[in-house]
Amino acid sequence: MKIYPKLTAAVVALVLCCCTSCLFVRVGEESSSVSTGESSVVETIVSVAESSESVPSEPEIPEPAVIRIKAVGDNLIHSSIYEQANQRAGGNGYDYDYAYENVKDMFADADIASINQESIIAPMYEPSTYPMFNASPELGDLMLELGFDVFNLANNHCLDKGESGVFSSLDYWAERPEAVTTGVYRNEADYENIRTITTKDVTFSFIGITELTNGLYLPEGSEAIILMGSEEDKIEARIKAAKEISDVCVVNIHWGNEYTHTPTDRQRYLAQKMSEWGADIIIGHHPHVIQPIEYIDRADRSRTLVAYSLGNFISAQDRGARMIGGMLDLDVTKNFETDSISITRCEFVPIITHYDRGFANNRLYPFSEYTEELAAAHGVRAYTPEFSMDYIRQTVQSVIDEEFLVQLS
Repeated sequence: MKIYPKLTAAVVALVLCCCTSCLFVRVGEESSSVSTGESSVVETIVSVAESSESVPSEPEIPEPAVIRIKAVGDNLIHSSIYEQANQRAGGNGYDYDYAYENVKDMFADADIASINQESIIAPMYEPSTYPMFNASPELGDLMLELGFDVFNLANNHCLDKGESGVFSSLDYWAERPEAVTTGVYRNEADYENIRTITTKDVTFSFIGITELTNGLYLPEGSEAIILMGSEEDKIEARIKAAKEISDVCVVNIHWGNEYTHTPTDRQRYLAQKMSEWGADIIIGHHPHVIQPIEYIDRADRSRTLVAYSLGNFISAQDRGARMIGGMLDLDVTKNFETDSISITRCEFVPIITHYDRGFANNRLYPFSEYTEELAAAHGVRAYTPEFSMDYIRQTVQSVIDEEFLVQLS
């Protein structure tokens, strides 16, 4: 007969109530008075008690996580912008605060905010304008203060200061570890390090790609790497590797034709391929004007969000359509019970670049704060006389599907 040294009083009482004959149970001692049937009852009860203590409780499944993502287009710093920033700094450095003052609070509530840094920031060189751009370090510092986390460096101006400019730029960003940069890499080891951000137990990976570099190339033998849109095998491998280490893969890509609201066949083809390879969000840049936003359905019933172009974030270009950019504002939800990801909200928020006559006082406004008076005084009316609030609304409504225009009044 088995001995049960840890038999509790409750179990003993239960046994005594269940048995019809006299039963003697001594802790640590075998009793000769227990019959075979009674022993079976004891063993059954003890077995149930022991098993109930050892069964692990079901793990609690977290509530779905909602991550808010915000993204804007080309941060393109023409001479009028950095010269005015220099004047506001009293000729000692560059103060860009005025240009971004009206949008400084738009990104504070984002879990992740992304921007295409069109003008390279290479501190070893002075700021320069079209056609070979360079911006001062104060610009990048301000973007970090505004709340941007992800900086796409892969665009047609990333080689404007040559290989030395690339390394100067990468050195600048390396001194700011809170910044996640994509698209341009120091060497193979840097390239293999796919950038990620984890928030609310959801991991996002980031990939940067450009279709062009304005005919400029890295010198032969350079260790630096720029991921090009023509390298489809590398893009496929990159996206699949990113999906292995993340829940959500975000691609920033510089593509398409400048100054057209219509995506090219090449853009649509590459968007479809990247969706099939696993990209969840595709954010397009380069045309300097806005292009459509749409979903691409996948075979597994998930879908990819594509914003073909968010236009300019800021610039000093000279046509009305180029003054209209936008912020992509979306929620990504992870259901931990089904281990699935979905985009549960997506909105396009127009942002207007404004300047006075002669490209003076460049500054940004969210559309909700822009007025007829400002539009009537915009310096761009020298080139686009019809620029007005109606012009802005009609442009946005003709390009962006109403599904994404929640607050366009």
